[in-house]
Amino acid sequence: MLKYLRYCWLLFLMLLALILFGCKDSSSHGQNPPANEDVPPAVKNSGSRTEPAAPKLTIKPDEEPLLLLDEPPAEELPPPEGPVADNSRCHVCHMNYEDEELAVTHARANIGCEQCHGSCDAHCGDEDNVTPPDIMYPLEKINSSCMVCHTRESIDAEQHQPLFDGTATENKYCTDCHGNHRLAYRTRRWNRTTGKLIEDDKVRMTTETIPE
Repeated sequence: MLKYLRYCWLLFLMLLALILFGCKDSSSHGQNPPANEDVPPAVKNSGSRTEPAAPKLTIKPDEEPLLLLDEPPAEELPPPEGPVADNSRCHVCHMNYEDEELAVTHARANIGCEQCHGSCDAHCGDEDNVTPPDIMYPLEKINSSCMVCHTRESIDAEQHQPLFDGTATENKYCTDCHGNHRLAYRTRRWNRTTGKLIEDDKVRMTTETIPE
């Protein structure tokens, strides 16, 4: 009899433990888990490997994107006083001159690329780019060409006196100080006096033969 009561008592304790554990487990499933910012983002399966999903970027209403804050504001030029030269045909290839100081300043005065370099129809139409521009400027002709319009009387004579006297040791040419009117990288190079092709990368778009 005593042995039977002992078994009944053990059975009662086991049943009580099961009831208490079941109640606790059901109550935990009925509640939403607390938010935890440290929980890693969900993962996605990419083929045979598992990659973490990209974290979601949240910007508060009173915050601005950092990348926009890092960029300096663009300098706004005053409206031009007259018509502006259209250099869009040249900018198809020479995009670096679209915002270059010398080109922009002249375009706002309605002086386009063609006024200095000619119409360059053959140059623009040559997809192999072996035809030189109509007019190019060797170093010794830069100053005299600029001064066709920018005469000695119309510029600061004192500041440019070493240039006029031929005594300048630095900044000998107008383009040394004004603008950045040159290509940083060239795939073609011509003799600026004769127009002969003297250097190129041998890449052709429409022909297979390379001129000597």
